[in-house]
Amino acid sequence: MTRSYTVLQVLPALDGGGVERGTVEMVTALAVRGELAVVASAGGPMAREVEDAGGVHVELPLKTKNPLAILRNAGRLAEIIRRYNVDIVHARSRAPAWSAYLAARRTNCPFVTTFHNAYGASHPLKRLYNSVMAKGARVIAISDFVGDYATQTYGVPHAILRMVPRGVEIGRFDPAKVESARVDGLRRAWHLPEGAVVVMLPGRLTRWKGQLVLIEALAHLGRKDIVCLMVGGGSGDYRHEIEDAAVRHRLGGAVRIVEHCRDMPAALMLADVVVSASTRPEGFGRVIVEAQAMGRPVIATNHGGARESVIAGETGFLVPPGDSAALAQAITQVLNLTPDQRMALAVREVDHVRAHFTTRTMTDAVIAVYDELMQGKAA
Repeated sequence: MTRSYTVLQVLPALDGGGVERGTVEMVTALAVRGELAVVASAGGPMAREVEDAGGVHVELPLKTKNPLAILRNAGRLAEIIRRYNVDIVHARSRAPAWSAYLAARRTNCPFVTTFHNAYGASHPLKRLYNSVMAKGARVIAISDFVGDYATQTYGVPHAILRMVPRGVEIGRFDPAKVESARVDGLRRAWHLPEGAVVVMLPGRLTRWKGQLVLIEALAHLGRKDIVCLMVGGGSGDYRHEIEDAAVRHRLGGAVRIVEHCRDMPAALMLADVVVSASTRPEGFGRVIVEAQAMGRPVIATNHGGARESVIAGETGFLVPPGDSAALAQAITQVLNLTPDQRMALAVREVDHVRAHFTTRTMTDAVIAVYDELMQGKAA
């Protein structure tokens, strides 16, 4: 297939995470179409995945927020744009976006940004720092919540705003494709007792992810058969605070922190309920969509992107942020579902994700943005 255009994606690093995963998924989709996908970052474990997907990775020190380094990186990116005949520059994070914006201006290259969250803007300098994400010829938002924020806070015109939700790779997140041996292997590795009820909160140990709210909710329940798995790991003072809270609420043996899991589809199959207890709005919330794709009952907090990815009472449950009593009530409601009710819920969840939140839907929508810009460039 003849290549028709080249896209340069720019981000801080490829260490792992939703932004990084979406970048690699776009490389794959562009390669399938015969386009050349170039990624510039500071490198990381996923850099190899860019190459394996058919793209080109160029390592640059793009993690920096130093103004002089940002200017130097702009020059380096301009060289990359010329070297690879780049047609579109797509920035996915704020610090490298400034370098990408300056490089795109120098080379007269269309500039695209993706708003991944409602970035805080309480200080004028922070607002200026964030404002680069509003400078795209097209601005992609990963949810209506983020899109509304970009318009209201940074004045992004509706005419250039494109809402593209993040997607789940349903070929991987498919309950029918998870062998029981994978699930049993994790059950043994995590020493889950036979017959335990598993409440799972996937996500790194960060205060706003709401791990302490979940511990309080479990204390309200007072059940002895529940094991809470906090999958994502982490270290430092907050981890000790979580462990101390579990002991204080007499849940020490029931709350387990496990490190990053490379087989999340199998991990999710262990869960009787998956919780996202974030105390501040998330731009999208990929974990709760992945859990729905696996047909697991989900509970999320009623703000941010979760309001769009969970249909309350149909594909999951929404509770007020920071309300441990409401979370406990929702967990009880889920655990009291009959087998038939759980099965019907799982069917609705899977159908919902496959209709709205697949990787293919996401990559097709982003490529449509690229095509739109290329048509305008040609005109």
